[in-house]
Amino acid sequence: MPRAVLDPALSVRVLGMRELRYQDTPALGDDRPQHVRAASGLAMVGGRLAVIQDDCAFIGLVTDRVSALALPRGPGGRRRFEEQIGNKGDKLDLEACIVVKGPLDEELWAFGSGSTPMREKIAVVGFSTRLHDGAPLYRRLREELSGPTAAESFRVPPVVNIEGACVVGKQLWLFHRGNTGPHDAGPTVFRIDQPGFARWLASEGALPEIDYAQAYDLGTANGVRLGFTDAVAHGATVFYLAVAEASPNAIDDGPVLASHIGIIQGDYVRACELVIDGAPAKAEGLAFDPSDRNHAWVSIDPDDVDQPARLYELELVGPW
Repeated sequence: MPRAVLDPALSVRVLGMRELRYQDTPALGDDRPQHVRAASGLAMVGGRLAVIQDDCAFIGLVTDRVSALALPRGPGGRRRFEEQIGNKGDKLDLEACIVVKGPLDEELWAFGSGSTPMREKIAVVGFSTRLHDGAPLYRRLREELSGPTAAESFRVPPVVNIEGACVVGKQLWLFHRGNTGPHDAGPTVFRIDQPGFARWLASEGALPEIDYAQAYDLGTANGVRLGFTDAVAHGATVFYLAVAEASPNAIDDGPVLASHIGIIQGDYVRACELVIDGAPAKAEGLAFDPSDRNHAWVSIDPDDVDQPARLYELELVGPW
């Protein structure tokens, strides 16, 4: 099992921060807040940063302004999902996104976490916007996590919590956070044939088998495991975010005890602590300047529906 090593030669410099507030007024009946909230993933598309949200059916599009792209409505016609409304369980819980070349243009794929049946959807945004039923995929991921001795290892079926995605060569990598409870196998990366997955997503082929599942040891903080919260690839090199959150499961929030940004190169995993404003950051989204892999953006989830998500611009310093 690859194990992350804190590398003192690596560090991160904060270049700037902005709160993600929309510049326009939502249309009547849009059910849209005035700000991006629970920013859970980032991807660079068409020169803009796309920001997915785990409890709001909008994608934020960031340039010098912040605009919104609406996703299909959920139960009751809602696009906001929160405890105060009483519909938190209806959210898509989009936690990971990537941009791929589609049949006509670029497509954004945004993955639900898979931690409940409602969260087994994949949003596909390209020439049109639609939700794809991902239940067969998440069922296969759960089977892979359970392994051949599931009856001995688990009293209940394993829970999947996908929080990152990237494409390495011709493989789609999906990152299981590893925070679903005491029986969780831990941070795991599933590798799937990406062209075959794209055909399945377009309803033009069968869902490909999982090529490989690799467990990782990302370290601990006060007895709490760090787990993946996002990832992005540059060629064969994969950058990741990881957080140790003191929560008993993948549903409830808890205090963040540690936050890392790291790099995977084969079986060699290095990382440094990610401290922003003097504290470990609940960093959930990571994206890079396409022309400079040392220039990145990280989104921070405030865990408060009334507060806008924050976007930090970073410089990676050292032998990344």
